[in-house]
Amino acid sequence: MSEPLQTTSALDEETARAEIYGLLAQLYYAPPPPELLSALRVAVTDAPAQGAFLEEPWRQVVGAARELSDQQVADEYDALFGGVGKPEVYLFGSHYLSGFLNEKPLARLREALAGMGLARDEATMPETEDHVAYVCEVMRYLIAGDDAAVANLTRQSEFFAEHLQPWVGSLCDAITAHPKARFYAQLAEFTRAFMNVEAQGFDMLA
Repeated sequence: MSEPLQTTSALDEETARAEIYGLLAQLYYAPPPPELLSALRVAVTDAPAQGAFLEEPWRQVVGAARELSDQQVADEYDALFGGVGKPEVYLFGSHYLSGFLNEKPLARLREALAGMGLARDEATMPETEDHVAYVCEVMRYLIAGDDAAVANLTRQSEFFAEHLQPWVGSLCDAITAHPKARFYAQLAEFTRAFMNVEAQGFDMLA
């Protein structure tokens, strides 16, 4: 087995974490554009962050992207998350935390975002802030942002523990259990593995 991608500094590792959150945000927000799938298909199958724990689930994501056409992945996204009315799989945290959309978990999330000076641009993202893509994008910002008062490990740990960790596992379960999930089943397993690594990292800081 080849060695996983080695990071040369803590800065490189933080960059890799931010890139993974950014990739997850893209893949969960909409059917991936052809250029993104093309990049996935030629991606190295070593882990995109230091540590072999992520290597196998990442290899499975790349393998699924190579096996399926752009249209098949787009159709799968629509079958799982799209459609008119109730989707097969919800991508919103409130659904998993309270059983309903637009509930107290969303209100708490909005309070946390306001406290960090962040707000959703309704013109570019009509979905509510508890969409998994939005929450992942917030994590990306908390890692890679320039404002050290907001973008720091303490904020990352707090936000992750309250607004992502409690429900992302249930989302991954729902995706992997769906009979139509192929590419997204592998992405869900990678998401689960990555979130486990994140949780362990934050636990070490406590």
